[in-house]
Amino acid sequence: MTFSDVTASAGAWVLENGHRALLAVTGGRFPKKLLGMETIELHTIGRKSGQRRSSMLTAPIFEADRIVVIASKGGHSEHPDWYKNLVANPDVEVTFGESTTPWSARTADAQEKADLWPTAVKINPGYDGYQRKTDRDIPVVILTPRT
Repeated sequence: MTFSDVTASAGAWVLENGHRALLAVTGGRFPKKLLGMETIELHTIGRKSGQRRSSMLTAPIFEADRIVVIASKGGHSEHPDWYKNLVANPDVEVTFGESTTPWSARTADAQEKADLWPTAVKINPGYDGYQRKTDRDIPVVILTPRT
């Protein structure tokens, strides 16, 4: 693991746990948005453990029928575990506000990523820096409601 990976992992841990702490302290009232993006809790099934796993994420694109999240992990050289889990099992749940609903997850194809990436970067320029920092192609994930 490189020094860059260590700092990316530490930053991701601070954001995840800091967000959870703020939600606990404020009774879930703050923060609803972070850096201008909606905050969601993504629930996946662990690809190895089979256990339910939850991750706090920001969604640069948040619509009634589509949520887009970026598997950046701060530019780490490896994909985040939540992404690896949803690739193995694309049936996920999303908590937004007080509601948890079933969604399907998939990785955007090359054309979809080309279309979505500029919007994501406009909302959070950090994504562009993360992509420059790593050799991996950072996945763009599209979530759609499961019926």
